Amino acid sequence: MASPGFIPTHGNYQALLSYQKAEVIYDLTFRFCHQFLSKGDRTIDQMVQAARSGKQNILEGSKASGTSKEMEVKLTNVARASLEELLADYRDFLRVRNFPLWPKDSKEALFVRKIGHGSHVTYETYRSYVETRPANVVANIALCLIHQANYLLDQQIRRLEQDFMKEGGLRERMTRARLRIRNQA
Repeated sequence: MASPGFIPTHGNYQALLSYQKAEVIYDLTFRFCHQFLSKGDRTIDQMVQAARSGKQNILEGSKASGTSKEMEVKLTNVARASLEELLADYRDFLRVRNFPLWPKDSKEALFVRKIGHGSHVTYETYRSYVETRPANVVANIALCLIHQANYLLDQQIRRLEQDFMKEGGLRERMTRARLRIRNQA
């Protein structure tokens, strides 16, 4: 650590591809629920809240990371769990309506993965596909995006674990910073 401080730069969640995907998932889910589910269906609130939780917990974990690696790991894992819950909701939507679930290597799923490649992903990347297709197609697009976000979150959690093993937490950084200052005096 080059600076004499002990709180590293943190909180740049907007740059995380996992956050960008989660934000797209939230926007898509909000629209999906209000367009394709019946008004008053409790599933709407459940799905929108699971999508929101996925996005918000990445944000909160990123902001907490400067002072609590433990909190960052926990919140990132909560985001992952929320998106897994949402994944099940979309699968249920397809299953109970006898709609097909796209195989992971289908041409449709591969196309969704292809359009999502890039350094910055927003809802606009997918708008023309999700706002012009029937419910079963939009649900499958959502599933593809959730799988991508979950993969990214799994990688992020592993990286957080490795970083903690290498760098330690706040108390260790505080001690190292204090010793550096003491040794300079």
